[in-house]
Formats: sequence, C-alpha cells, structure tokens
Amino acid sequence: MKLLKQLSIILGICLVGEGIAQILPISFPSSVISMFLLLVLLIAGILKMEHIKEVSEYLIQNMAFFFIPAGVAIVEQYELVQGKILILLLVSFLTLILTFLAAAYTVKGVIWLQERRKDK
Repeated sequence: MKLLKQLSIILGICLVGEGIAQILPISFPSSVISMFLLLVLLIAGILKMEHIKEVSEYLIQNMAFFFIPAGVAIVEQYELVQGKILILLLVSFLTLILTFLAAAYTVKGVIWLQERRKDK
C-alpha cells in the first residue's frame, strides 16, 4: 500500500505538470515541468524524501525498461531514418558529450555549494 501511495504522489505531480504544459502558450515538455515541481516541493519541505523514496529507487533501478518503447519506435520507422544514420549518430554523440559536461559541472557546482555552506 505504501508503494501505491508513493506512486500516486509521483503520478499526481506528473498530472499537474501535464496540465501546466497544456495551459502554457509555448510548447514545453511536461516532464520537465513535473521534475521542477517535484524539486520545488522537496525544497519547500511540502514533500519529504520518505514520501517517495522506495518507488523512486525502484523506478531508477528499472529505468532502462522505459527506453524500450523509444527503441521499438525507431526500429519500426527505420525506413524514415535509413539515409540519416550518420547524422543521428553525430547528434547522439554530441548530446552525450553535452550531457556529460552538464552533469559534471552540476556536480562540481553542488559540491562547491555544499563546501561553502559547511564553512558558514
């Protein structure tokens, strides 16, 4: 029952994010809005880590499962991307590098903030 409650919290936040994305005058991914809402709720203390910890860990452990539909869609639409494989690989490689850089500098920044906070 605890996992169902935690999953309901996460899905509720996703639903709110979807609603906000529909209202916005520009196209913006609802998943990003939902993650931002979750961050705000956690920082504000409205939502505690204990409220979503177990189901979050489960979802992270099984994250690869959620990429299966995207892979199947690419295979189904292979004729559309057939002549553009090199471009797709180049874009994938560049976004991989950018993602690694963004993650590295984010971690570096968080460590810097934590050390700065300890010094006070």
